[in-house]
Amino acid sequence: MSDAAQPTAAEVRAAAEAVKAALDRHLAAVENRTGDDDPAVYAAFNDLAAAAEAYDERLYDRYDEVTPFEIPGAEDSLPPYAGPGQPNALSVLIRRDYAVAEPERLLAQAQRIADAEGDGDDRSARTTAAVGASVHAALGMLFGEYEPDEIASRHKEFGLEEGDSTLWVAAADELPEAGEWLGAPFDQADPSRVICRFDVSAVFDEDELYEEDPTGRSRDLP
Repeated sequence: MSDAAQPTAAEVRAAAEAVKAALDRHLAAVENRTGDDDPAVYAAFNDLAAAAEAYDERLYDRYDEVTPFEIPGAEDSLPPYAGPGQPNALSVLIRRDYAVAEPERLLAQAQRIADAEGDGDDRSARTTAAVGASVHAALGMLFGEYEPDEIASRHKEFGLEEGDSTLWVAAADELPEAGEWLGAPFDQADPSRVICRFDVSAVFDEDELYEEDPTGRSRDLP
């Protein structure tokens, strides 16, 4: 970075003072919290994270020095909770990624399911043959037979390799009408209504996958 682009010493000092002020606001919010999901606490946490990141950047740019803080950046966090204090309904949004690591194992498992369900007629024979030759058909058979949680716990048995996963529990004002969102089930996901979130990823430390924030919502560790 050029000297002209470097922050001044006064700007670094101002960033440090902003961290101090954000710490005071965060402590005050915690001391006066109204419950586990108090949005003021979460907003204060985000402000503190943003102030700490700004100070760290200016300190490095000016003095080539870093801080010991490892607070997730505000842009990586959920926004302050803006849903109802007492939700009447909730939505659970889950994403799990898998790689088809061993296609042969997957095909063999699907073949066993098809064989067990077949009754010997021509249609069953055709279905069995298709499942045994197509990964696409085998996946359809697998997820049609087992619940997602069972597949998650037995993924290696089915020739799958786990990728990242996330689970969001979001507040809703009322239970939607039957079939209302089936055409686009994830389009209305609102991060500001997420009560808690749990993420699993290989980028996290194996011994500590996530850390609870002051509102009870999980935060990914850097």
